[in-house]
Amino acid sequence: MYLGLFVILSCLLIIIFAMAYHKGSIPFGALFIMLCFGMAKSHYTIPLKIFIGTFNSSLDLDLTPMKRIQASGNGLSLASDPAGIVNFLDMVNNLQGDSGRGYYMEMTLGTPGQKLNILVDTGSSNFAVAAAAHPFITHFFNTALSSTYQSTGRSVAVKYTQGNWEGELGTDRVLIPSIPGTTTINIATILSSNGFFLPGVNWQGILGLAYPLLAQPDSSVEPFFNSVVRQTGIPDVFSLQMCGAGLSASTTADPAGGSLVMGGVEPTLYSGSMWYTPIKEEWYYQVEVLKLEVGDQNLNLDCKEYNQDKAIVDSGTTLLRLPVNVFSAVVEAISKASLIQDFTSGFWGGTKLACWLKGETPWRFFPKLSIYLRATNTSQSFKISILPQLYIQPITDVGGSLNCFRFGISSSANGLVIGATVMEGFYVIFDRAEKRVGFAVSRCAVNGGLAVSEILGPFSSADVASDCAAGGLLKEPLLWVVSYALMAVCAVVLLILLLLLSCRHRDRSGEITDESSLVRHRIK
Repeated sequence: MYLGLFVILSCLLIIIFAMAYHKGSIPFGALFIMLCFGMAKSHYTIPLKIFIGTFNSSLDLDLTPMKRIQASGNGLSLASDPAGIVNFLDMVNNLQGDSGRGYYMEMTLGTPGQKLNILVDTGSSNFAVAAAAHPFITHFFNTALSSTYQSTGRSVAVKYTQGNWEGELGTDRVLIPSIPGTTTINIATILSSNGFFLPGVNWQGILGLAYPLLAQPDSSVEPFFNSVVRQTGIPDVFSLQMCGAGLSASTTADPAGGSLVMGGVEPTLYSGSMWYTPIKEEWYYQVEVLKLEVGDQNLNLDCKEYNQDKAIVDSGTTLLRLPVNVFSAVVEAISKASLIQDFTSGFWGGTKLACWLKGETPWRFFPKLSIYLRATNTSQSFKISILPQLYIQPITDVGGSLNCFRFGISSSANGLVIGATVMEGFYVIFDRAEKRVGFAVSRCAVNGGLAVSEILGPFSSADVASDCAAGGLLKEPLLWVVSYALMAVCAVVLLILLLLLSCRHRDRSGEITDESSLVRHRIK
């Protein structure tokens, strides 16, 4: 009987896990952590100075449903792609936005064309646009007005680390700036959402640029960039420059912008050499982090800690997100190096801002942060470094006398995420054809005339494990399969147990004693 109860409880847990994971695309442990945080109150206050007013943190975007070193002159740094289909210079400055509100580009959908601003997200794979009115958006894609829109009749739902939406799948023509002609694309029309469209943003959809394995409801839905490559013949490469370094997320001035180059690399957007790291798995853009340094101090953690669950490059995530143990080590190291004793845990935890008098900046108090990535020559590594101008981020001013800043790093239950905090320092190349991600110093990563990022290498990787990403969790779609298989096994076991119990009860002429009932073993 005890075995039967154990099996029943185990099956219930498996069923709950499978449902939660399938619906939310997040690990079961993360659900528990999120629930705990969801019940906790969070008050936004400011250490060091008195803050009068309110701070709206809702503009943070966190949209997560994860050879040889080559210099810039090799292979991809061309004025146009090899086939001459597109001119990369035409794509420069085609993005608007910043890390707080997201980077987006204008696209034209349907026949006749309807213009929408679409958020660029390398951490998801669905191309989705608002197809119904929402309080936080100015307009939406009206499918009834497009003669070329075709519904597939399939429903789709996507949940990100922040926000979710539900809608319907269809196809329509999309005019992509600087690429001749139109392309027929799978489009998810968003009919309802929660926490996805936010106050102050200026986009009405999301452009998921990751691999088919992340597409919802399944990988048969061809992602946007896969369709573009197949239909236009451009190389399977795109590159991204985000130019919001050091800008306040609450500024009312024109957004900083950036560039999304489809088909290759535009050499005028970066300086120095290009460094590549292999893509470990083709779902997210998963890479391998070997170590982290705060200033010149190595955190000396096992490299598997940095890659716990996964380590990905995701333009749709605002901050640099670190696994809990890594985050704690980084905060401790920065605290010791900053020479400022007045910070409370609220600043590091993202619930408090730090303010200085107008004209003063805190960056001189903080160290640079370096991430070592495995090179395509796997016996070597290189490091990308960001100065505090990128991770001590201006948010707002108070009464014209104070400048307030937030900590641009947070803890994560879903792996390490190289988000906009880091990406704003670099020109990032997503070379899908060669299965690698490239980094070069962005020409727009400048604050006060000083570069706020750097790349150095090569370094020997002999002092770290040969595969720091080994032993991580299985990929999400595979986990669904495993979960459903376990559910099927549990169903069979439960059926057998019910039959055995039925036979046992008949043998006892229907007598149910305290020993044979669940009353004694109920969960209290």
